[in-house]
Amino acid sequence: MAVNQNISENSSDRNTAETTALSAPEPQLSGPGRIAEYVKTLPDNPGVYRMIDDKGSVLYVGKAKSLVKRVSAYKSYNRHPIRIQRMIRATNRMEFVTTSSEAEALLLEATLIKRLKPRYNILLRDDKSFPYILVRKNHPAGQIRKHRGARKIKGDYYGPFASAGAVNRTLDTLQRAFRLRTCSDSVYDARTRPCMLHQIKRCAAPCTGEISIEDYNKLIDEASDFLNGRSNDLRKSLQGQMQIASQGLKFEKAAEIRDRLQALAKVSTHSDTNPQSFQEGDVLALHMSGGQSCIQAFFFRAGQNWGTRAFFPRHSKDDSPEHILDSFLAQFYLHNPIPRQIFVSHDLPSHDLIELALSERSGRKIKISKPQRGEKIRLIENALKNAEDALARKRAETASQVKLLKGVAETFDLEAPPDRIEVYDNSHIQGTNAIGAFIVAGPDGFNKRDYRTFNIKDVDTEPGDDYAMMREVFRRRFSRLMKDDSLIWPDLILIDGGKGQLSAVTETLKDIGALGRVPLVSIAKGPDRNAGREVFFMNNRPSFMMPPRDPVLFYLQRLRDEAHRFAIGTHVSRRKKQMKTNPLDGIIGIGAKRKRELLAHFGSAKGVKSASRDDLARVEGISEKLAEIIYDYFNTE
Repeated sequence: MAVNQNISENSSDRNTAETTALSAPEPQLSGPGRIAEYVKTLPDNPGVYRMIDDKGSVLYVGKAKSLVKRVSAYKSYNRHPIRIQRMIRATNRMEFVTTSSEAEALLLEATLIKRLKPRYNILLRDDKSFPYILVRKNHPAGQIRKHRGARKIKGDYYGPFASAGAVNRTLDTLQRAFRLRTCSDSVYDARTRPCMLHQIKRCAAPCTGEISIEDYNKLIDEASDFLNGRSNDLRKSLQGQMQIASQGLKFEKAAEIRDRLQALAKVSTHSDTNPQSFQEGDVLALHMSGGQSCIQAFFFRAGQNWGTRAFFPRHSKDDSPEHILDSFLAQFYLHNPIPRQIFVSHDLPSHDLIELALSERSGRKIKISKPQRGEKIRLIENALKNAEDALARKRAETASQVKLLKGVAETFDLEAPPDRIEVYDNSHIQGTNAIGAFIVAGPDGFNKRDYRTFNIKDVDTEPGDDYAMMREVFRRRFSRLMKDDSLIWPDLILIDGGKGQLSAVTETLKDIGALGRVPLVSIAKGPDRNAGREVFFMNNRPSFMMPPRDPVLFYLQRLRDEAHRFAIGTHVSRRKKQMKTNPLDGIIGIGAKRKRELLAHFGSAKGVKSASRDDLARVEGISEKLAEIIYDYFNTE
């Protein structure tokens, strides 16, 4: 589909083929008056529109079969609910993109909603990637492993799986049934005898020739058949092989095939979670209560349940379950694999359009249906029950969280419970690999997508100077907040540290003009670093402690510990990465081959570093000129 999706939030001044040319409305107009001006120039074509406020924030993204008819509806201001009236009043300008079909408009709308996150749209908030099983094909002996992220490795990908646990269970089955290797290439190349996995019949050990590469690749093909849903044909083939081995008195071979059949039977046996009437499909059921909703997703591939996941989309209280599920499907399948069948719990307002758009995107016929009887309706009922239970747990957790945030507001004399708390911490070892970090928490718990780290770059910062590190982090973070109105400010800042850290942050925010916009609190560990005896520091208020068993104190400790965990984890990752860096990598003219020759000759990078010019020149492939460069690299100040 030829849709130009290279659209930025400031794209109204672009004159692309898809962007409708509009005459600029009068500057003083806003709301219904401004929308009416746009309607005069809109075409009777499908497309996508954006409603934007006076600060440049996108309020709403919508699609239309006819832009002029859809946008004209906003002129009837009094016919809309109060929430939509608010959106119309706030609209300062609009942007439009025409498409060749309504299906293209649907996909573009979903793309923009996921990227821009408008406040008046139904929004899929859980954007975590799904894990897959990867059968690598870029090695003579294929490797099977868990994979998450971009599909850059050559091989076959199977999924999605709802969780890492679901992947691990399937991998365990595949190891038992097909005995494929899971080791890395470096481990594979270094093996001189079979590993423990071969001893316990989990790997065929192609690394040491226990099985030929040709026979091993047959196992790869059989595993692919199983993951593609051809398990019945595979089972019949294995049963035939077992019978032939038995008749030929190859009882050990027959027993091996028998064990593989038993492993397959464990996941193929009829149960309430494995469907019998279809091989590939997703079950999506929505439960709504108290203005909140949960969509429970069951993923079925190869006739097996590959896990479940609960989603909690953001929407207004007056949105209907049908429209929520409708919007969810368009956003969810924008970047996730689309199964041949999708079973839903509600009738979709845009059923035919979504079915057409998903079919065009996947390149095959996709069917969306609401089951009425049989096995499929039982799966829907099971998913609905799971959605109801998940939403009940979510609401209980949210109620507890809201109560804690009210306690935080009372403790620190805030005007209202905070929606966004940022907690800052530093991590380093004697000044090396220094990083600053902050985590974000709110009514929905930890918002891990908003976590950020800062590499300490200031050359004037003395190694280990926590105050200077904190100054740099806050200067960079809040200078950006001051410049970009689209970024969200925190309602409360917690600093892992004492009075000195608070003073450093206060001084930095004062210098950039941000002091006073956000309450600052530093948390100092108590005597002997005992949890429960923390001291809290705030500007213009004496330091204080909280009762040891106060639930709010436990909550603040949890926030601080999460920031500490995140900062240390990032620091450790950087340190491990640095440790893996070879000192020879920075020398110009030293490639992989010469590096191997040097390390083989001197035994280590340390030996190369201490070698003389003459010793270096004796290494094969190292000229006198290159020996001079290597020597100078390590010995010149």
